[in-house]
Amino acid sequence: MRHGQGRARRAGAALAAVLTWAGLLAGAAGCTSDGAGRSDVGEALGKAPAPEDVIRISPDDGSKDVRPGRKLLVRVPSGRLESVKVVRSQDAQDSAVPGRISADGLRWEPADPRLSLAAKYTVDAVALDGHGRRSARHTTFTTYVPDERFIGYVTPENRSTVGTGMIVSLEFNREIENRAAVERAVRVSAKPAVEIRPHWFGKARLDFRPERYWRPGTQVTVSLRLRDVEGARGVYGLQHKTFSFAVGRSQVSLVDAAAHTMQVRRGGALLATVPITAGAPKHTTYNGKMVVMEMLDVTRMNSRTVGFGGEYDIPDVPHALRLTDSGTFLHGNYWAPDAPGHVNVSHGCVGLRDVKGGSSETPAGWFFDRSLVGDVVQVVNSNDKKVAPDNGLGGWNMGWKEWKAGGMVK
Repeated sequence: MRHGQGRARRAGAALAAVLTWAGLLAGAAGCTSDGAGRSDVGEALGKAPAPEDVIRISPDDGSKDVRPGRKLLVRVPSGRLESVKVVRSQDAQDSAVPGRISADGLRWEPADPRLSLAAKYTVDAVALDGHGRRSARHTTFTTYVPDERFIGYVTPENRSTVGTGMIVSLEFNREIENRAAVERAVRVSAKPAVEIRPHWFGKARLDFRPERYWRPGTQVTVSLRLRDVEGARGVYGLQHKTFSFAVGRSQVSLVDAAAHTMQVRRGGALLATVPITAGAPKHTTYNGKMVVMEMLDVTRMNSRTVGFGGEYDIPDVPHALRLTDSGTFLHGNYWAPDAPGHVNVSHGCVGLRDVKGGSSETPAGWFFDRSLVGDVVQVVNSNDKKVAPDNGLGGWNMGWKEWKAGGMVK
């Protein structure tokens, strides 16, 4: 019996030890509200701490509607980060987010601190803690989807060939309050290189041009990095794209309203002198430099659309080149065939002799066939003011110093 009781006592002590060890483990597993406490227990047991205690990721896992001002950061309190991979999913496309681990291995930060809107971020990080034990974390968060966006409608068209007077113009669909931020997000560059500067007309239009007309053969690239740029309170940009256009030959036409002629020059050399009719004394043509904005084989011209009441409505004006937003055109004229070269009879447009339906054999058809969007038409000796710089692509009527002063970023 004595030996049996000893065995029972030893068995009981062993059972008590097992229960005590199990209690310690149970206590460790239940210590979830205090990360430090859990790490201490883990250290005492010789086990690695929880991954979230080793690798701290901000924004938190599962966060929603994260604003662009929040900072994306991966860090460890001790040890070092081995690798960090961040993927941004946006517009049904995945892209890696570049960044770097600090020299001491304690932090990873993205190269661009701004978070994209309407995106899902996935973070995968691997680190060694202070005792050389490896941990890994996988987290996700989603960013804010704004209710309002803004975009810029760009002139000229992608991959077009234009005249040397083309001005890059962005018309925004809403007023821009943070104009400096938007201006920084638009880059216009050229080959061969030339200084290109921006100018704001009000809060919804941003134009770019060099000091003088583009050099023929120049390749111009326009980079829009407007996505997620806050243009106004709560209104963010949508576009992230690059496009380009080529500058063709140089053609500048000089309209003399008093002499009723237009001299067409290519590369500075006189190509032809064409008879024209300009604005009548009551409806004179603007003086100044205008740029061909669009070219229409035929169009309707109705005086009511430009504030002249019911004075005319011509449904088939041929060979029409728009010069201003306010309605100035250079176009074919078949209804007053004797006016070009002799008298000014128009309501402010420049008319060239043409026939009904248009013909390439007429002065209007000849000029139309040799024109490009971006060509310059300059009017002189008209009894009118100079065209406003924001009326069409009229920015060449502004001096370089004044033009540069119209940018927000100095």
